[in-house]
Amino acid sequence: MRIQDTPEEWPVTATATPFTGNKTSVRTDEVEMPDGSRAKRDYQVHPGSVAVLALDSDDRVIVLRQYRHPVRQRLWEIPAGLLDVPGENPLHAAQRELYEEAHVKAEDWRVLIDLYTSPGGSDEAVRIFLAREISAAEGERFEVAEEEADMELARVSLEELVRGALAGELHNTCLATGALALRAALSGDGLDALRPADASWPARPFDA
Repeated sequence: MRIQDTPEEWPVTATATPFTGNKTSVRTDEVEMPDGSRAKRDYQVHPGSVAVLALDSDDRVIVLRQYRHPVRQRLWEIPAGLLDVPGENPLHAAQRELYEEAHVKAEDWRVLIDLYTSPGGSDEAVRIFLAREISAAEGERFEVAEEEADMELARVSLEELVRGALAGELHNTCLATGALALRAALSGDGLDALRPADASWPARPFDA
């Protein structure tokens, strides 16, 4: 039996946006249940994100250490960022984030995995790319600010990331999911069997 997620939308009888922030907002929908009853659902409206698991020639992953205020921790992560422009091509956004946060470029790009970060409370969709054939980017480094100004960069083996995730020592969604997905791909059909970088993404349709 093959299982897969399928589109479905229950009727929304009323909606409101009690909070609007700089990048995200909170929406309250009144949803009609299958039995005809109605229930309110609050959730974060999010533009979507991309992340990059960049693998160098020594099979090390580029990771960043950054303070995250909501969880009061400094987390190890992979380069990532918001899809700031509606319809933005996610590959272009991922290439931009890799340049801005790690100052490297990649020649080979694949879709590693797509996910919803917290579908019970947010519509955020994330596409994680695998980037290979890494080299230094040209030009000056991107000027960072706020939390990003205090970032630490490292290159760590995939096995160390998998070990850390399973040991409860690494908690970032994209890092843990990306590392485990890459390990699964290597143990399965191989990296060349991954989807192409321009594969369709129904959760966040984009321009070519």
